[in-house]
Amino acid sequence: MVNEPVQTDRRNRTRAGEAARPGGLGAPKLNPFGDLHSVQHLSARLARSLRGVFEPVLRAEVRTWAEPLVVQRFADYRAERPDTLTAWLPLAMSPAEGCALLVLDGRFVLELLDLFFGGTGAAPAELPTDFSPAASALVTRLGGMVADQLAAAWEPLARIDFAPAAPEANPALIGGCELDEAVIVTRFGIAAGTAKPVFLDLCYPVAAMKPHGQALTGKVVAKAAEPDAAWRNALTRAAMEVRFEVRSVLAEPRVPLSLLMSLQPGDVIPISFNDVVPVMVGNDRLGTGTVGTSNGHAAVRLTSLASLEGLAS
Repeated sequence: MVNEPVQTDRRNRTRAGEAARPGGLGAPKLNPFGDLHSVQHLSARLARSLRGVFEPVLRAEVRTWAEPLVVQRFADYRAERPDTLTAWLPLAMSPAEGCALLVLDGRFVLELLDLFFGGTGAAPAELPTDFSPAASALVTRLGGMVADQLAAAWEPLARIDFAPAAPEANPALIGGCELDEAVIVTRFGIAAGTAKPVFLDLCYPVAAMKPHGQALTGKVVAKAAEPDAAWRNALTRAAMEVRFEVRSVLAEPRVPLSLLMSLQPGDVIPISFNDVVPVMVGNDRLGTGTVGTSNGHAAVRLTSLASLEGLAS
C-alpha cells in the first residue's frame, strides 16, 4: 500500500455491506452505527496532530490528512494489504474491551529507523521478513506517541485510552483479531515536500465501539474550556494599555476654490468656533468640551460624554 502501485482505489471500491453475501439474511451488519461522520471528523483532528509525531523523526515539514473511512471484515482488509513487510501494532483500549491496530508499511519503518540513527532515510532494496529489535522498539515508540494523540482526538466523543503492545510482522500472531470481525479502517496520508506520500492505517474493532454507539453517531462538540482567570486578567491589563488618539476639532472653515487658488504666504483665513467643541476618538465622538488652558497649555475641559458602547464597536 505504501510505496507500492495502488491496486484498488478505496474511494471507488465497493463499501462493505453493499455486496450480497451467501447467507446474508442471518449475518450481522458490518456497520451497526450507520452515519460515522463523527469518526471521520476526529480522524481529521488526529491527522493534524500526527505532524508533531513524524516531523521530528523525518526532520522535515510534512502534510498530513485523513482519507475516507470504511467498515469491512478484518479478513478483507488483510487481503488488500500488499504481501510485504508490515508492522502490526496492537493498541489496547481502556476502559473499552478490545484493541485497535496501528498498521505501518515496513519500508517506511526502516526508512524512519535509518533517519533516527542519523542516516539519510534509506531502506534496503530487498526487505527482510521480520523486524529487528531496534525497528520493533521504534514502532512501539511511535505507537506510544500516536496513542497519546489518539486519546486526545477521541476525548470529545469518548474517554478512551490507548496503550501500545509488542508489534508483529505477522497479523496472525496478534491475539483477539478474528478474521470475520468487522473493523473501522481509517487511513492517514503523510507527505514531506514533493516526496511520494506514505500511509498508515488505524483499525478499530466494531465490537469495542458499540458501547460508544450514541457518541459515534452524534455531532462532535468540543467541550468548552474553563476560563483562565490569570490569562483573562493579563488580557484586560494589556487592552487597557492600548493608546488612542484624542482630538478636538476647533474649526472647519469653508472657502471657495477661487480663494484657495489665490492664497499667498501671509494671507489670513478667518475662523470662528463655538464655546463648545466636539472631542473625537478616531471617527467616533467621545463627547464635547470647552477650550481653555491648563498649566500653561491649551486644553479642553470635557462637559459631556457620549456612550462608550459606540467606541467599543
